Amino acid sequence: MRSVLRFLSMSLAVIVLAAALGTLVPRPLWPAASAGEGMRHILVLKNPIHTDIAIPVDDAVRQRFHFLVEAGIPADSPEVRYIVFGWGGRAFYLETPTWSELKAGPVMKALTLDASVMHVDVAGAIAEPHPDVAGFDIDGMRFAALLDFIQASFQQGPNGPIHVPNAAYSRFDGFFEANGHFNALVGCNTWTAAALRTAGLRTGWWNPLPVSLGWSMRLYN
Repeated sequence: MRSVLRFLSMSLAVIVLAAALGTLVPRPLWPAASAGEGMRHILVLKNPIHTDIAIPVDDAVRQRFHFLVEAGIPADSPEVRYIVFGWGGRAFYLETPTWSELKAGPVMKALTLDASVMHVDVAGAIAEPHPDVAGFDIDGMRFAALLDFIQASFQQGPNGPIHVPNAAYSRFDGFFEANGHFNALVGCNTWTAAALRTAGLRTGWWNPLPVSLGWSMRLYN
């Protein structure tokens, strides 16, 4: 019993150290030079365990993600100001719309290995400043790179991105099959961090939680 407790204590210490270093060590180590003109304002939205990226819409963005409308997500509505993208574990995302519906199966898959999905929602005006919203200005070239990263995260079928039928939290959102596999070490927040680095922003080296991602983003941007 004592050896088990020692192992658990050492494991916890390693995880805490890795999380601290993952926050404090920037990625990339050096800031990138400015790449272009035409600033766009993106948002990172967070809750206690998850982050999303909100992309401001214009005609070009709506055209690029036209498949959302075909899947019943009203991205073409004139009231929409942002399309909100998130990547995550398939079982946890689809089977846990609220915390009261948390079940052991999705949790075990999230802690081990699970397929992934993209969750897409739409939003009107999003208030800033707000504790759960962080805004960043990026130039046009990096904005295009961010859109490429997001689009590449969707798994493609014969007719484009694969919509998951009968899976949504409301009439304004939906799910699509995604590329990559999810686990507790490489999860939704590491996807967000990778997307932000594509957009020329700096994150921590490893950010498994929204709080560590937020700290690193404030430190290095």
